[in-house]
Amino acid sequence: MTAQDSATRPTAITVTTAAAAPADGSARGGLLLAALGVVAFSLTFPSTVWGLESFGPWSLVCLRSVLAALVAGGFLLVLRVPLPERSHWGSLAVVAGGVVVGFPLLTTLALQSSSASHAAVVVGLLPLTTAVFAAVRTGRRPSRTFWLAALAGAAVVIGFTVAASGGRPQGPDLYLFAALLVCAAGYTEGGRLARSMPGWQVIGWALVLCLPLAAAGSVLALAQEPVRWTAQGVAGLVWVALVSTFFGLYVWYRGMAAIGIPRASQLQLAQPLLTLVWSVVLLGESLAPAAPLAAAAVLVCIAVTQRARA
Repeated sequence: MTAQDSATRPTAITVTTAAAAPADGSARGGLLLAALGVVAFSLTFPSTVWGLESFGPWSLVCLRSVLAALVAGGFLLVLRVPLPERSHWGSLAVVAGGVVVGFPLLTTLALQSSSASHAAVVVGLLPLTTAVFAAVRTGRRPSRTFWLAALAGAAVVIGFTVAASGGRPQGPDLYLFAALLVCAAGYTEGGRLARSMPGWQVIGWALVLCLPLAAAGSVLALAQEPVRWTAQGVAGLVWVALVSTFFGLYVWYRGMAAIGIPRASQLQLAQPLLTLVWSVVLLGESLAPAAPLAAAAVLVCIAVTQRARA
């Protein structure tokens, strides 16, 4: 039996073709899931602004975590999902600290005095930051082009924030930069875990891990921060809790597991621009002339990093 044996060649071709179809279908499904995650995330800042109409920042963050954790925990119980392996709890803690607690808290504090459109430009650096974290975490050595594009993207965002804040970054900008770092760490660890367990279980266990802290925080925050019930405020809470925090992260991690972190990050190119659109349509914000230009420049830098990684 050799490679030139004509009797075996048709069989080999048939097997290869049959195996390729599920892979293509899995890739298309992964792209769709990751794209749904991007759409869900693009509405997070406008929804947070809505939520702040009814709740204080600490109440909003704690309540969104509690609601999302109850939904996730319900699914885990009903489906009798076993506890994660001991080796996974460290990564789950990183996901919880970065995605469930850190990013929502820091961005909510920033959005108290920053516009959603301004925040969208700064956080538009997230795919690039995630790519850097992934490169460091996996031990890969990206090319010089990758690092040059990464530094250029960072310079654009820093320049935008400095210009918009009158010479130096203000408190909200510092919150947003910190949110970039913790979220990139959470995305990277979540993407790695989603290769060994379903994506919804990654975010589900991360939410459950935070439930005691979020529940205690809700009690304390609600006692200190007044609640002003409005339809938009409640809608904002429901969106950030059930869509941004649970559904969005579920489809995002599952999509990343199917198509890989670098390829999924390319889809996030559309996220800051989508958020700019939602900020105008839903919040009536006026865009600063530099905002779309800065967002477009960051997208170009991210595209270069992704091509360099490939």
